Amino acid sequence: MKIIAILLFIAMYVVMIAFPSKRPHAALITALLYILLGILPLSDIIGSIDWNVLMMLFGTMIIVDYFIESGMPSRLADCLLDLAPNVMWVTILMSTFAGIISAFIDNVATVLMVAPVALVICRKLKISPVPMVISIAVSSNLQGAATLVGDTTSIMLGAYAHMDFMDFFWTDGKPGMFFAVELGAAATIPIMMILFRKNREPVQAREHTEVQDYFPTFSMIGYVAVLICASFIPNKPDITNGLICCFFGILTILVESVKTHSFLSARHALTNVDYVTLCLLAGLFLVIGGVTNAGLIDDLADFIVKAGDDNLFVLYSIVVWGSVLISAFIDNIPYVATMLPVLRGVNALLGTASPNLLYYGLLTGATLGGNLTPIGASANIAAVGMLRKGGHEVSFRDFMRIGIPFTLTAVLVGYLFIWGFWH
Repeated sequence: MKIIAILLFIAMYVVMIAFPSKRPHAALITALLYILLGILPLSDIIGSIDWNVLMMLFGTMIIVDYFIESGMPSRLADCLLDLAPNVMWVTILMSTFAGIISAFIDNVATVLMVAPVALVICRKLKISPVPMVISIAVSSNLQGAATLVGDTTSIMLGAYAHMDFMDFFWTDGKPGMFFAVELGAAATIPIMMILFRKNREPVQAREHTEVQDYFPTFSMIGYVAVLICASFIPNKPDITNGLICCFFGILTILVESVKTHSFLSARHALTNVDYVTLCLLAGLFLVIGGVTNAGLIDDLADFIVKAGDDNLFVLYSIVVWGSVLISAFIDNIPYVATMLPVLRGVNALLGTASPNLLYYGLLTGATLGGNLTPIGASANIAAVGMLRKGGHEVSFRDFMRIGIPFTLTAVLVGYLFIWGFWH
């Protein structure tokens, strides 16, 4: 059964690479085959889908649609155009802005909030939005690992290792994950300057857009604030963030419908939800559930541990760079969930004082590895989906031209920083 699962998994990715527009079909058909062949049991179907992510996407897409229609993204775009001397610096500022937000809220929500601003800027400048939106997505993924609340994998590590919010900044007298991530992020700025060195076209907002409706902006700020507050609530349900996003999405629909005495805006928002991306994610969740059930994740984890033998540096290096490679193609959530107890056991066998070296190495590799490909992280899938809806199809080559140098630079800096302080 493992062989069949591997072959189907490989076939799915081949189709996704060769036919970008068929990615949802490939994921859903592979998921259906997994179910029919018993690779994914019927009893595991509901549990394999990350409903929290899907609900967050759905609710945020509704708010974002109203946000765009209000004119606020155009106003923010005007402000950024006033600050930046050229297109290159607009891209860097947008990526940095997305990264800062992503350190405190979910990466997908960050992309859905910031990418519309980038799309408006590129429309004003009459340039392709693909490089800028990809940069926003990869920056969001990077900074998500900076704090306890920035990414699902960070939340998982915090719960497993009994870390609180401040442990990501400073723990056991040593700098934590936050500094490794921020140094990596700083190192990517020169990389973006090289990648976009030819984009020196001067920019200027010729006229400033007037915001027509401020409630969508208040709604967006409100749900971000509630998401941050909810992150400090212990033992909350797994779908808490999704419920918050859906609540504010529905609230926005109701308020705007009452204000306009019409449901036309609600129909527009619901029609503009990216259902293709939601289907792609649902299919991938099911496929990963089947892969996990078949034991392939366990096999990969065992291979990484055995390859490191009893040499801490070799094991640490394999954990980091192996996680980068695996997370480029496999969702990092089940992988991190599997590796955390494995690494604790390995640390006990090695007799080292703290498992944080391996924990932080795992988080660095698994979180940033998704930036290598357009389907390695939910935020990337959301960004590519937004571009596709705007008529811009993104190939693996387009994404990896930015994702690979960005990822390798950030991981290398974090890899050296963590080893230097924690070995």
